[in-house]
Amino acid sequence: MSRPKRSRGLRRLLTALSALLLAAVAATGAVVWQHTYDLREERVTIPNGRQRLDGVLALPTSGRGPYGLVVFVHGDKPIDATHDGFYRPMWEAFARSGYASLSWNKPGVAGSGGDWLAQSMEDRADEVTAALAWARTRADIDPRRMGLWGGSQAGWVMPKVAARTPDLRFVIAVSPAINWLRQGRYNLLAELRAEGAPPAAVKAALERRETTLRLLRAGATFEEYHKTVADTGDMTAARWGFIARNHRADATEDLSRARVPTLLILAGHDLNVDVAETEAVYRASPAPLKVVRYPGAVHSMLRREVAESEVMTTLTGLFAPRALFPDGFLAGQAAFLRERTG
Repeated sequence: MSRPKRSRGLRRLLTALSALLLAAVAATGAVVWQHTYDLREERVTIPNGRQRLDGVLALPTSGRGPYGLVVFVHGDKPIDATHDGFYRPMWEAFARSGYASLSWNKPGVAGSGGDWLAQSMEDRADEVTAALAWARTRADIDPRRMGLWGGSQAGWVMPKVAARTPDLRFVIAVSPAINWLRQGRYNLLAELRAEGAPPAAVKAALERRETTLRLLRAGATFEEYHKTVADTGDMTAARWGFIARNHRADATEDLSRARVPTLLILAGHDLNVDVAETEAVYRASPAPLKVVRYPGAVHSMLRREVAESEVMTTLTGLFAPRALFPDGFLAGQAAFLRERTG
């Protein structure tokens, strides 16, 4: 019995479905390949007083060490050990240079004990110090080649650790802030300018900011803040407590006491941090300093053309995560680490 003939429309439909299936399979393979990194990841638990921090130790694929170590210090927000995979391209670049990387879930995030919103910058520095102490107990880590990597809010944490830990080998500071209050004003005005806000809106935003600062200086509770500022946006009681605890943060004094060789990385389109102030304060500090600027990057060190499109950010992060960063960003940091070897 002969096979029934398929209609031309059905054949076209089947052809199209086959093409989509092949594309999906190819894309899946590309995604898996792009997210396969040249390193080994070990889940670790770091003791931190009465709490524990669940983290990841990313190691080179070959050898037993001892390896140098880069301790990652997070910025703001509830960040897990991998920063949703954002850190892995850096871990890979560091592993290829003979360095391990250590990172952990912030307190209260993904199983780590505590609450990151209940921390001061001093608490965060103690946390990093505890991680360094834990790393020194491992036979596969070289205590003579340990240093810090951190971005944004880490700018108030790493100088404290560097000032109290003079045997650190290096600090890599990415878009770090100097003064919480001045940064907040800079960020507010920069974002309003980027949005093309009219003068009346700028004036209203600055007045609201002054009201908030007055309440912070007075030690107001969240309820008092909520009563005074009708539209509190996404502010919560926990976030208000975090701001109240940290709004006087300033890295200047700690930087004046630190002597650790530092790589300062700055973006050309930073709406969060006044990079001119940051560079001036770092240059005034006694630590040996190397400054690298990426004119086409934003605060997070994503390429500007990627960061300004949510679709581009998603697609690049999925299909080419190493291309999220400007040219030279990964290689430049790895070269800096190799200079610290020996």
